[in-house]
Amino acid sequence: MDDTDGSPDVLVAGECLVDFLPERPGRLATVEQFHRRAGGAPANVAVRLADLGPAPWFWTRIGDDDFGEFLAETLASAGLPDRFVRIDPDAKTSLAFVAHDDDADREFSFYHDRTADTRFATGVVPDDALDAVEWVVFGGICLSAEPVRTAMFDLIERAGDRGCTVAFDPNARPELWDGGFPDAFDAACDAADVVKATPEDLAAAGVEGSPYALLNAVLDRGPHTAFLTLGDDGAVARATDAAPWGPADASHPGYDVDVVDTTGAGDAFTAGAVRGLADGLGLAAALSSGNATAAATTTEPGAIDADVDRSVVDRLRDP
Repeated sequence: MDDTDGSPDVLVAGECLVDFLPERPGRLATVEQFHRRAGGAPANVAVRLADLGPAPWFWTRIGDDDFGEFLAETLASAGLPDRFVRIDPDAKTSLAFVAHDDDADREFSFYHDRTADTRFATGVVPDDALDAVEWVVFGGICLSAEPVRTAMFDLIERAGDRGCTVAFDPNARPELWDGGFPDAFDAACDAADVVKATPEDLAAAGVEGSPYALLNAVLDRGPHTAFLTLGDDGAVARATDAAPWGPADASHPGYDVDVVDTTGAGDAFTAGAVRGLADGLGLAAALSSGNATAAATTTEPGAIDADVDRSVVDRLRDP
């Protein structure tokens, strides 16, 4: 698809929630004030894709409450079309409290029981919408509960049948799972073409080893392309000969920026890498695009508040 007309060529599916960020590093029990920000991994990916252009479709479900109203306004302000943004009149919006340490790394405490983002319905995204896009991106949190898990697998099965490239970020959050994550991870990888993960994600799925051993373990589960982000050590990627940009290996050390908050960095990486591949970049250039988008995102608090667009990413990649 030629995306120069601004038509969505990507559909992102998954949760949108409210992050509460602490005023300072430390345990949640010691923090007295928090700042409210929109978040949720798929929402972060969708907003970053909109920043890079063109804006994607975003399928999500939020509560009919004040937090949901805040999220709907935030998504609209980011330029995301609301065609698949659903308001649930019978459920509340998910919340997440974020704890930072002195290195800006974070942990989450979720309020996610029977919230709107667990109540996706099958068939909301029709087949003609999937026919009109080239990529579908989804994450692992929506596989942790029903009925959203069934709705998500229905979506990606239909997307694959229609020739979409399906991308998956496991985004492992053990506190949301009562067992079952390894099986869900395997099923999602089997349905995906591209997987972006961290060593921590893969450890939660029972997979450990060196970076390239981890990439191989992901590829053995079905995808043709795998990205592995390594924090301060950058990222690596591998694609098989089944990939349009493969076979190929790539590594990138990352970019040196003044880090304020790492929340959403992995999601920004996903957006940058997907945008790069969708635009026809090779694996190495897409890896660089992912790292640059992630680095730019960490320079301000919150997952989606940083000023990130193609010009910012291009300046990092080619200073």
